[in-house]
Amino acid sequence: MQYKILIADDEPMLTELLADYLTDAGYLPYTASDSLQAMEKLAVSPDLILLDINMPGMNGLELCRTIREEVTCPILFLTARDAEQDRINGLLIGGDDYITKPFSLPEVAARISAHLRREARSHDSSRLMTSRGLLVNLSRRTVYYKGDEIAFSKREFDILELLLTHAGQVFDRERIYETVWGLDASGDSGVVKEHIRKIRQKLQTSTGQDYIETVWGVGYRWKQ
Repeated sequence: MQYKILIADDEPMLTELLADYLTDAGYLPYTASDSLQAMEKLAVSPDLILLDINMPGMNGLELCRTIREEVTCPILFLTARDAEQDRINGLLIGGDDYITKPFSLPEVAARISAHLRREARSHDSSRLMTSRGLLVNLSRRTVYYKGDEIAFSKREFDILELLLTHAGQVFDRERIYETVWGLDASGDSGVVKEHIRKIRQKLQTSTGQDYIETVWGVGYRWKQ
């Protein structure tokens, strides 16, 4: 099995060096230069994350807090040698270990190997998707924004999943109704409008953003 390692650090020389070394060691590395890129790369379901604490924008600690409820793989923080409080905070919010800079590449590989050996991994890996700060776990049917869960009913999540997984594609109310309720459902596609309204309201209240766009006279689509 080729383990997938996500490296999130804003130092390109370091991420390239780590990626090359881990490739030679038999791993499949993915790199990100900031937290937003790291969230996008979660879609590959990494087996372990190397996460720099001092990234610009959302730092590594904030990112860990945001994704920890949905990401079960080990998270190893990369931190400066004198940042003791950062190391403590990282472990308290869900990090599994830390590696101090500067470090040796063999040490990093050894730490990765040790954590992967200890990790009791589930055979049913989660399917994760992200969209402008939203973290959606399609397997667990949960939606998080900055660490806070946004609750949806079954039908609401079904519609959200349909639009999100086909972002940019327009769906009319009839097609949404047939897909979510089923071809044999007895009812009216007008119910879709009310469900869309509730989804939008919940997303707007929790995030301050609009994710679903109305294409007048046609239908709805998830904004890319």
